[in-house]
Amino acid sequence: MKRVGAHVSAAGGVENAPLNAQAIGARAFAFFTRNQRQWRSKPLSAKNIEAFKANLEKVGIEPRHVLPHDSYLINLGHPEKAGLEKSRAAFLDEMQRCEQLGLELLNFHPGSHLGKISEEECLARVADSINWALERTEGVTAVIENTAGQGSNVGYRFEHLAAIIEQVEDQSRVGVCLDTCHTFTAGYDLRTAEACEATFAEFHQVVGFDYLRGMHLNDSKPDLGSRVDRHESLGRGKLGWEPFRYIMNDPRFEEIPMVLETVNPDLWPKEIRALYELQS
Repeated sequence: MKRVGAHVSAAGGVENAPLNAQAIGARAFAFFTRNQRQWRSKPLSAKNIEAFKANLEKVGIEPRHVLPHDSYLINLGHPEKAGLEKSRAAFLDEMQRCEQLGLELLNFHPGSHLGKISEEECLARVADSINWALERTEGVTAVIENTAGQGSNVGYRFEHLAAIIEQVEDQSRVGVCLDTCHTFTAGYDLRTAEACEATFAEFHQVVGFDYLRGMHLNDSKPDLGSRVDRHESLGRGKLGWEPFRYIMNDPRFEEIPMVLETVNPDLWPKEIRALYELQS
């Protein structure tokens, strides 16, 4: 079964996220377990944790279909010691929150070299950061999101993802989330079934579908290879509907959380229904 949802609000407490997902007809969802604009957030209370688990069971969404996203402040490939240590501490906190909530996945952007170290050095630091966090946690998989390659961000080539994974010691606890907008603006075409076939074949050859743990389903405002990260509502950008038709009918994307991060939350219920209607 396909598991489509969106990145929903957790305003008022993480326990509200499953209810917000149910309200839009989601079978999966993403959310922030803490304020993503701050380095420090108050710990989850026992009440928060108990209510989250109860609401998740109430709406019938399994923990494996929830793809929380870490703070955008975190840079696991930071070139400077202080910035790296701060990012690792925040990432560990995010992993531990997932542990507390009984969740299995944590999605994150790999990092940025900030023009101070090479891409290869940055990728190695990301892998070291993952190893550091995995040693201190249990049961949560670190899910690397591919990037558009904007600025000094790494992770925009499939080879970058493979290089990180290769340097992770426990590869059973590392995975990948592919964002359709990021994939396209990084230079991988998805606009036709043939283009999807070629791009996903390359992904399988370089990284492997065994590592795919989630998807972000977004149309793109910028063009192919622009290296600019700007999402658009489905069918209203440069991708059109064809890549989403392909994904919704390909068995390789079964039973993983597929999350909308499109620009108009008011359209999410309609977009979710439209994606399921693409299934033949």
